[in-house]
Amino acid sequence: MPLPKPTPVSVSELNRKAKSLLENQLGEVCVEAEIGNLSRPSSGHWYFSLKDDRAQLSCAMFRRANMRVRFEPKVGDSVIVRGLLSIYEARGDYQLIVDHMEASGDGALQRALEALKQKLQTEGLFAEERKKAIPVHCERVGVVTSPTGAAVEDIISVLGRRSPSSHIAIYPVQVQGVGSAEQIAAAIDVANAQVRNGERELDVLIVGRGGGSLEDLWAFNEESVARAIARSEIPVVSAVGHEIDYSISDLVADMRAATPSQAAELITRDSQEWLQRIDIATAQLETMTQRILRDHRHRTEGLVARLRHPSQQLTLLKNKISANQNQATALIQRRLAGTKHPLAQLNTRLQAASPSTLLHQRRELVTNLSSGLPHQIDTIMRGHRQRISHLTTLLETLGPTSTLKRGYAIITDKTGSVIRSTTQTTLGERLDITLDDGQVGVTVDEVNLR
Repeated sequence: MPLPKPTPVSVSELNRKAKSLLENQLGEVCVEAEIGNLSRPSSGHWYFSLKDDRAQLSCAMFRRANMRVRFEPKVGDSVIVRGLLSIYEARGDYQLIVDHMEASGDGALQRALEALKQKLQTEGLFAEERKKAIPVHCERVGVVTSPTGAAVEDIISVLGRRSPSSHIAIYPVQVQGVGSAEQIAAAIDVANAQVRNGERELDVLIVGRGGGSLEDLWAFNEESVARAIARSEIPVVSAVGHEIDYSISDLVADMRAATPSQAAELITRDSQEWLQRIDIATAQLETMTQRILRDHRHRTEGLVARLRHPSQQLTLLKNKISANQNQATALIQRRLAGTKHPLAQLNTRLQAASPSTLLHQRRELVTNLSSGLPHQIDTIMRGHRQRISHLTTLLETLGPTSTLKRGYAIITDKTGSVIRSTTQTTLGERLDITLDDGQVGVTVDEVNLR
């Protein structure tokens, strides 16, 4: 039986179906290859091919995507691109629509950098709480950098201008290439060992170099350098080039500076600023001194005005003593005159009253009182006993022990204070409940107000 003939379709329909099949089946792809015949028309789009030793692939990267590329691609560059395979329907061209491009070497370095960042961040090496404070003004500065680079010259120049008295200790190292990271880490350790052993005093350590490519600056992204900075007992300022992105050294260090020159400025106060501060402090001291002297002068003048000559003071005392003597004499005379009449009356009464009669009267009174005293004492004691018995019964009835026996409880907080209201408690608070037969400890987990 012959096979049915396929239904004819147009070229545009066939290209549309092929495009849909590519985009839906393969989706986004990532390719690493070499750029060939790159074209940049005035539209801003890029058209190029990717090739290896056996095949090539047509590519297009539109303007809004290629504006994010961080380098200038050229024919022969090895790149990693990511995009969507499609077909240009008008010509039936098979092509890759690229939305991301990175240099092949930089891409590998960047992936390694991100992996190390994640590792060190997880360990807490980037945490702010572990960073040490940088002194406001550093007189003793250690510098870990190349002895022949522009970085060390910039640091010396800035410190010489801003703080001529600062002492600089240079730890020469290789700042790029094989073995550079090991030299930088070792120099940081040497500086710390010298400080610990008392061989040298350092307020801060600048670790850095001038600008460069990602590969040039890679030593400052190495794990060995990051860990040397993290274990440094000396505060570290990272000053690595002019890169927009932070290096790992920047993230671990106690302070980050965009350039070595900025690092030298951040750790010092300008000498002119110090002179201005001294002038301001001098003026303030002079003003304060004048105010204190003026206050003391006014106080002295007031004391002088109140000061009297000793002879004048003695005269005043004599007059006061004389007046007091006159008052005392008059008072004694009045008292004596007032006591003469009562004394005469008492003498008359004494003579009229016979001592034997008074003695007899007092003896009879004592006898009467003595005979009635035991009865009165018994009556008073009986009344007190009855009152004490009544108060004891009342106390037992109204006291906390009887109240507890009736099913009530006493609640106290950890200080022993009695809880009388829900407003005196907080959630999670420990309370003690006293019952008739003991105590129970509870924790507040809910408070309901009436």
